[in-house]
Amino acid sequence: MANKDIKVLIVEDETFLRELYEELLIDEGYQVVTAADGAEAAVKIDTGKFDLTLLDIMLPHKDGFTLMQEMLDQGKLINMGKVVMLTNLGQDALVRRGFEMGAVGYLIKSAYTPDQILTEIKKFLQEV
Repeated sequence: MANKDIKVLIVEDETFLRELYEELLIDEGYQVVTAADGAEAAVKIDTGKFDLTLLDIMLPHKDGFTLMQEMLDQGKLINMGKVVMLTNLGQDALVRRGFEMGAVGYLIKSAYTPDQILTEIKKFLQEV
């Protein structure tokens, strides 16, 4: 699948990071949709299908876990594609919860440079 055919949803409330990740992925040729909070993301997931979702946990209006649970309950988790938690929360219980809910990856934002995040995203997308 060519990059231009791959749709990525970025759910991140920090404007700087959301725009940074968006720019990195667009520069690589991916289709990118962004959401600033969980409620906005729910609407976008409801109306579209993504190959990969980068999901922050701490979000206004609806946190990442609540969003995933709602999509699971509604049978729409598949619309999120592969879910990669992208957060600064690294507690073992949260990491475990993310994977138990169906996430395929869990990246701690502060532990990676933007280029390293892009490399990790590409690894997840190679399996799309």
